[in-house]
Amino acid sequence: MVPRYTRPEMAAIWSPETRYRIWFEIEALAAEAMGELGTIPAESARVIREKGGPRAEAIDAAAIARIDEIESVTRHDVIAFLTYMAEGIGEDARFMHQGMTSSDVLDTCLSVQLTRAADLLIADLDRVLAALKARALEHKFTPTIGRSHGIHAEPTTFGLKLAGHYAEFARCRTRMVAARAEVATCAISGPVGTFASVDPRVEEFVAEKLGLTVEPSSTQVIPRDRHAAFFCTLAVVASAIERLATEVRHLQRSEVREAEEYFHPGQKGSSAMPHKRNPVLSENLTGLARVVRGYAIPALENVALWHERDISHSSVERYIGPDATITLDFALGRLAGMMEKLTIYPAQMEANLASLGGVVHSQKVLLALTQAGLSREGAYAAVQRAAMATWTKLGSAEGKSFRDNLLADPEVAGKMDAAGLDAAIDPQRDFRHVETIFARVFG
Repeated sequence: MVPRYTRPEMAAIWSPETRYRIWFEIEALAAEAMGELGTIPAESARVIREKGGPRAEAIDAAAIARIDEIESVTRHDVIAFLTYMAEGIGEDARFMHQGMTSSDVLDTCLSVQLTRAADLLIADLDRVLAALKARALEHKFTPTIGRSHGIHAEPTTFGLKLAGHYAEFARCRTRMVAARAEVATCAISGPVGTFASVDPRVEEFVAEKLGLTVEPSSTQVIPRDRHAAFFCTLAVVASAIERLATEVRHLQRSEVREAEEYFHPGQKGSSAMPHKRNPVLSENLTGLARVVRGYAIPALENVALWHERDISHSSVERYIGPDATITLDFALGRLAGMMEKLTIYPAQMEANLASLGGVVHSQKVLLALTQAGLSREGAYAAVQRAAMATWTKLGSAEGKSFRDNLLADPEVAGKMDAAGLDAAIDPQRDFRHVETIFARVFG
């Protein structure tokens, strides 16, 4: 966790204090279920809750130091925690963890942490979606050039560009909700998952109280395909972030200048060149997305554990759980802010549209000529001749517009006059279905 890219609410989910409080809640709930079933004295379950609850809530740096001190001897984190709690609970603490194994606590705790993290990420996605929708509606009919291979293709609108990103993030949100549901499982099944020493009803009770579902068939751990799906979902969200960030980076290039990140009063772009206004946020997002995607591979490799369990996954998850969710949380917050304040230049978009002399209307002329009687091959050759003549002489004294070069071509002139050509390249035709697309995307 790098403080520069960490927001407090997400970081709190992964703090030692939160982890130990969740551990206690799992132990206390299990004890309460056992008390009701008669596995342990009901009074002992009450004492565990009444004495252990305040002790868990009061865990601070000194308490963590004490747990670490115990663990330096036990070499076992859950036993160290149980020993620490027993120091405050007293004799009844012997009924904590009855029939349970460490993974019951660790895996169920991880499920709680990941679902809480998912809730924050879903809220982050909602903010990104709101920003994209607002800016898309604002620029629904703002003409701009669409590009393929980085080259001018055909006109589109800036609103349509953003609508496509909105649709992608809406899919990301759906995946995130599904990933949350898949990872929100509880396992209190004892050694190797047979329930030999703990009643399945304990698991059902704990799961319900924690807002989880029971793991249908755990071994001694919750199967890691669930976690792999979760982290792969984070990777897909990160890829969506990078795609939008890359678009902003390209639009901010000096040769394009169609949109740029908001430049704050007092902001400096370069230590050497005072004129610089760099796309630092979108470049930062590109890097953060790469980091998040990198955590998908170790999550996938965690799926194949030995037999009923090993702990080769444990060290991995201590890294990727906090780091992936904290990084993605920060990135989504930064992306939302960037899009909310994105500076957009419609006049420059218009200028870029016109900068190639009209060749971006080539397909419309191609279609019109075929409908006027030319073969597709003949129409394509004629339109390409006019386009190349326009392209190669742009800005020169002898340069002509695409329209003029078309009208000067005998094959085109034989099929279409100036009025017909103007009708064919009418810009209004480019955007006649914008409302249909917006209705599909935004409902």
